[in-house]
Amino acid sequence: MKPTHYDKNRLCPSLVQESAAKCFFGDRCRFLHDVGRYLETKPSDLGPRCVLFETFGRCPYGVTCRFAGAHLGPEGQNLVREERVQAPPVRNGLDRALQQQLRKRQVRFERAEQALRQLSRGPGTGPSPAAATPEVSGTEGAPGQDGGDTQQALLEPGAGALASSSVQTCGPLTDEDIVRLRPCEKRKLDIGGKLYLAPLTTCGNLPFRRICKRFGADVTCGEMAVCTNLLQGQTSEWALLRRHPCEDVFGVQLEGAFPDTMTKCAELLNRTIEVDFVDINVGCPIDLVYKKGGGCALMNRSAKFQQIVRGMNQVLDVPLTVKIRTGVQERVNLAHRLLPELREWGAALVTLHGRSREQRYTKLADWQYIEQCVTAASPMPLFGNGDILSYEDANRAMQTGVAGVMIARGALLKPWLFTEIKEQRHWDISSSERLAILQDFTRYGLEHWGSDTQGVEKTRRFLLEWLSFLCRYVPVGLLERLPQRINERPPYYLGRDYLETLMASQKAADWIRISEMLLGPVPPNFVFLPKHKANAYK
Repeated sequence: MKPTHYDKNRLCPSLVQESAAKCFFGDRCRFLHDVGRYLETKPSDLGPRCVLFETFGRCPYGVTCRFAGAHLGPEGQNLVREERVQAPPVRNGLDRALQQQLRKRQVRFERAEQALRQLSRGPGTGPSPAAATPEVSGTEGAPGQDGGDTQQALLEPGAGALASSSVQTCGPLTDEDIVRLRPCEKRKLDIGGKLYLAPLTTCGNLPFRRICKRFGADVTCGEMAVCTNLLQGQTSEWALLRRHPCEDVFGVQLEGAFPDTMTKCAELLNRTIEVDFVDINVGCPIDLVYKKGGGCALMNRSAKFQQIVRGMNQVLDVPLTVKIRTGVQERVNLAHRLLPELREWGAALVTLHGRSREQRYTKLADWQYIEQCVTAASPMPLFGNGDILSYEDANRAMQTGVAGVMIARGALLKPWLFTEIKEQRHWDISSSERLAILQDFTRYGLEHWGSDTQGVEKTRRFLLEWLSFLCRYVPVGLLERLPQRINERPPYYLGRDYLETLMASQKAADWIRISEMLLGPVPPNFVFLPKHKANAYK
């Protein structure tokens, strides 16, 4: 949880960004403008090296950086390495102008509205020729161009005025008619046989995905993003869509319960961000999502589900995928009936998690049922998901005929699982190697969330969330039999050294001790509440 006492003496952003000539907030500014007074209460530096300064040549946090000693001059000025200055390589950011327009509901969704009108007339009606052309003048370019020009064109108040006219005309062929892909020309998603890192809420953040990419993950997907929050321009939700250059095959996952919001959100993302596919979350089991009609609830709402898939498929230039479970109730499987319909509705690929909503993680994934569903889905590729923690598990999964495997909790317990599968071996990784992985995660986290106090504590929070899974890994050299099963809980044991024993601890106090090795001491009154645990730890 974010400590409150850090907010008492926050330095004004105008001073942090070296714009002291004029305060952003004017006379209404509630922040501190006295740098000397701020430094008196600022916590001490956590280390002599700043990740942002070494990587990008400049630290945007200036004097507020918790590693400020590495880039502050003798008079407190923020030093810059001109030869290394570069913009952060992360893509899919939210433009400030677009955010304002979304909050004021001034963005128009012509193609989505036309697709929804067609779907309301009947499920069998396909896209008209007009639907294949963009509805907003100047807003459509090559899919995935993330730049100010694309987002600015989206916001022109006069854009789309001609297209929204009630008079339909047949004019000359324009460049937009040529650039816009027809449904039959949509790019295919060819990821058969590749290792797919599942979209993991909370833990599947960008730094963690970078770790998994380094160990051999082929396909990555952002965390589940709620479509209504994206349409409202929420910064925290748009942050889930960010993509690192190392993610060569990357998709985003959307959650929603209604065709209008999902279709409009798909059109918005199609214009503004760069992705290789868009995934619909029809597997989320939590009550907060299910009771609103989203996630697993869509499996019982076939009419809405069909409109969502067809509508999003019409407005997207990239393939549309779906992630589902076996069903909602434990002994009532629905996936084998839905898969042929999803193929007809236009889904390019489906991932099936071999559990129902009621099961959660109380039982093993049903791979026999997944094997039956492969035939029902054919020729549409089907990925399988559930209980993969070793290369033997992955080999057995591929024998069912699936096009590939998605790895979720297995990657959280041991992100080097991708290397084990590709090299077909068990890796007896040492505790020092595992600590080096955590150090890399910390460095990536400071790059992503920032090196000021808030960024450091946010990095610590996600590190602790991950450690709550990592502690369940049992080193290969200590196992009586191979491989470890994902549903087995080992007894308390002593590792081969102190660090290995510490990493195996189930106590949050020990996780915090590991975080202090990497990020310095925790602030006073620090509270950590793991999302998958029932109790708070202090």
